Amino acid sequence: MAFVTTFYFSRIVGNKVYSQSGSFLGKLKDLIVEVDFIRPKVVAVRLNTEKGLILIDFSCFSIEKISGQYKLKCSELKEYMPDGKKIFYLKKSILDRQIIDMNGRKLVRVNDLRLAILANGTYLVAADVGFEGLLRRLGVAKPLKKLLKPIGITLPSHLILWDEVQTIDFGNAGIKLSKDYSNLEKLHPSDLADIIEDMDRITQIAVLSSIDEEKAADILEELEPEIQRSVVESLPLNKAADLLEKMPADEAADILDELGEDKAEELLEEMEEEASDDIRELMEYSEKSVGSIMTTDFISFYENQTVDQTIKELRNLKPEPDTIYYLYIVNTNGKLIATVSLRDIIVAEPETKLNQIMNSNVLYVLDEDKIESLNEIIAKYSLLALPVVNSEKVMVGVVIINDVVHNLVRNRRKRL
Repeated sequence: MAFVTTFYFSRIVGNKVYSQSGSFLGKLKDLIVEVDFIRPKVVAVRLNTEKGLILIDFSCFSIEKISGQYKLKCSELKEYMPDGKKIFYLKKSILDRQIIDMNGRKLVRVNDLRLAILANGTYLVAADVGFEGLLRRLGVAKPLKKLLKPIGITLPSHLILWDEVQTIDFGNAGIKLSKDYSNLEKLHPSDLADIIEDMDRITQIAVLSSIDEEKAADILEELEPEIQRSVVESLPLNKAADLLEKMPADEAADILDELGEDKAEELLEEMEEEASDDIRELMEYSEKSVGSIMTTDFISFYENQTVDQTIKELRNLKPEPDTIYYLYIVNTNGKLIATVSLRDIIVAEPETKLNQIMNSNVLYVLDEDKIESLNEIIAKYSLLALPVVNSEKVMVGVVIINDVVHNLVRNRRKRL
């Protein structure tokens, strides 16, 4: 007999359970864990007896390993009472469920579970998401490993410590396997977008609804167009409108362009008037015009403002990084007259006026110009952003290089 310190769940589920005297009591159908611990602690066994399914306190159980086989014994059939405690079933709630591997930044499926027996109890310590875990459940892992060993081939094994697991399967109402969903906030929006794209529609909605709206809007921006459309159509109207409001107007306009007119109008009516007006304006542009990919989020100043005033305003506005590649100078009618770089702002004396350091030789494009005209200008002058004006030279937006690249990629995909 070997003293068991760790074991896989698949090695004991379905096994027969005996009394200390050797009488057959039933078969182990599942383990129940409480979540109010550092790690989920095993507190009960779901036992299938001749009289039906019952929950037995795990303190009555012992696990032994004899000749490579696990033997389960129960000292007494002491009933387990949850008493309102937060519990879940390992087989029912976790096996075959989807989880997020926080280190690998990907969606994976739980094939098996690793548990550890410590002095103060038995705990769930890791999820097995590797191929070996699946074969172990099928009962062929050991013979296959022996067969492959002489030729130097090993079965891929992948254990994820429970601390690095973020549960995202909402299939069991009321069950929340992790204490919170803050771990998801640590991932970059593009990583989360890749993960969410692999989920079913219901889970996609559940995850986006559980995340901070600012982060959810960033994720929505990174999703593939068909997934964006599906998500926006499936979310409650007010939630979808809130997320679109927090996105750059040009990105929100692109999504609404993919929806039916009635749905798009519903969302626009639900939004704040200022955000809705910006998006409506962009949606009026032809999809081949510069105006269709520009962002209306830009910062402009007047030439008689001082450097000190400019810096204070920037601190107050707290702009997004890609909106301050350049600062734009306009007159009182909003006409573009110059640009000024952040470098010049930083090195100038506080009392210096912007007209003393601005560059009046400014490149720009018209909102009705063809998108193709941007490629040569941005490449030739190595620009990160380019101001957009209307026919009266009033500044109406900015084209960021990321949007130009995104448009090229999207068009290429359409041709494939």
